[in-house]
Amino acid sequence: MRALVTGAAGFVGACLVRALRDRGHDVVAWRRPGGDPWRLESVADDVEVVEVDVTDPGALERGVEWARADWVFHLATHGAYSWQQDVERIMEVNLVSTVRLLDACVRRGVGAFVHAGSSSEYGFKDHAPSEDELPEPNSDYAVMKAAATLHCRSIAQREDVHAVTLRLYSIYGPWEEPGRLMPTLVARGMESRLPPLVSPDTARDFVTTGDLERAFLLAAERSDLPRGTVLNIGSGVQTTLRDVVEVAREELAIGEEPAWGSEPPRSWDTNAWLANPRRAEELLGWRAEDDLRSGFRALVDWMREHPGLWQRYGVSSQAAL
Repeated sequence: MRALVTGAAGFVGACLVRALRDRGHDVVAWRRPGGDPWRLESVADDVEVVEVDVTDPGALERGVEWARADWVFHLATHGAYSWQQDVERIMEVNLVSTVRLLDACVRRGVGAFVHAGSSSEYGFKDHAPSEDELPEPNSDYAVMKAAATLHCRSIAQREDVHAVTLRLYSIYGPWEEPGRLMPTLVARGMESRLPPLVSPDTARDFVTTGDLERAFLLAAERSDLPRGTVLNIGSGVQTTLRDVVEVAREELAIGEEPAWGSEPPRSWDTNAWLANPRRAEELLGWRAEDDLRSGFRALVDWMREHPGLWQRYGVSSQAAL
């Protein structure tokens, strides 16, 4: 297939680009003009990397026509990180660009449109929500992602197109943003240290990029899915920060004791964050295969195999040897 990936220079996008390439698909990778393409540099000879501003309707329309894609994976996003606070840009990237892109894809007859949603659309829950539950987003980012999901579902059903939204839980793995929890634990752990930490009871449902890539590909391939299907992509296992840090200490032989509460809590921190992946298993035959320890170990191996990225992740080469 010929696949278009928006947000390809981001963490998840760059991993999906590689997964598609490795499976023999032709890939068109859209990246934001002016952004840092460091995640795509090693695959630039294998895929078509194109600068496209998804908030520019003309550029988006021309890009879709030029790409001639069979599958479109819409991963371009803004607002997922704490420093991304511009509400208008959050709306333009997450909602408006999704509306325009899906419209262009419908008119062109694209075979599959897979939209990256977010578990944040549910808001705070004290249980594992199903896809049929009312979204209760509690941030600008989550509101726009929920609206985009509803729009994709509506258009898919009205126009009879294969459009799927995957609500992603806490994805981690190679190429993740420096400063995020997992790569920071690895980077500091390679120096036998721990970073500042929030409450040990902070919870997440962690999923590796390898498991996520399978979900994206299955979603594109399964054209028999109900129109506008929404699927939770999570492990169904809740993991606390205490559990994660313990795995990091064991895998990297870190003797330092964790300094709980040395990092201030974030507005999105919660003690309950868990996916209900039952529908993904029923409709896609997908379930998370990597557990926390194997996923963390794979991230450590990747970091050690890429010393050229150590400076970006703040690793002292001397300490890591």
